[in-house]
Amino acid sequence: MALVLNIETATTNCSVSLSKDGETLVLKEDNSLGYSHAETLHLFIDELFKISKLKPSEIDAVAVSKGPGSYTGLRIGVSSAKGLCFALDKPLISISTLESLAHQVKVEDGFIVPMLDARRMEVYSAIYNSKLELHRAIEAEILNEESFSTLLENNKVYFIGNGVEKTKSLIQHPNAIFIEGKLPSANEMSFLSEIKYKKSDTEDVAYFEPYYLKDFVALKKKS
Repeated sequence: MALVLNIETATTNCSVSLSKDGETLVLKEDNSLGYSHAETLHLFIDELFKISKLKPSEIDAVAVSKGPGSYTGLRIGVSSAKGLCFALDKPLISISTLESLAHQVKVEDGFIVPMLDARRMEVYSAIYNSKLELHRAIEAEILNEESFSTLLENNKVYFIGNGVEKTKSLIQHPNAIFIEGKLPSANEMSFLSEIKYKKSDTEDVAYFEPYYLKDFVALKKKS
């Protein structure tokens, strides 16, 4: 039983929640501001505590979405989470971004593919079964017409995340179901961070780094 501050900044959705015993008490998020996490994240966290009438010192842990996702977004989220852990002397919990995204889908059978947009026709994805158990680990892959074809032959496959738009332009299989407009949220982190807290599955605050999956590449500005 824990009171946890959950932080999600892996995409354009700046999302934070306070959860108790795995249930979200308060959620604050906004996807309309783009990658403005540096300006909005701490404002959102302050608002959570004001709404809940709780003090930061009352939390038991800080959970952060560890990636994959936006390099800058992950850096901001993890840096903020580590700063809070140091200041409050609280443990740090890391949550897979794709796992929490998969938890937005509730189905009785088939598979769930959470996917985040990468460069060009590439996505970061994983595969979960209907019980939300990992079926295939996280990969960075370039999409084509045959992507996930073996899985689609005999199963309904639910695609979710901001990688869906480019995926649906390539995959036309009748078993493919595309859930649009969804991004990772601190809401689904509540359940997952409670599980990790109970297991004392925490990170070394000093040395923890986001899971980028790929090296950061800086693009030159167009002249």
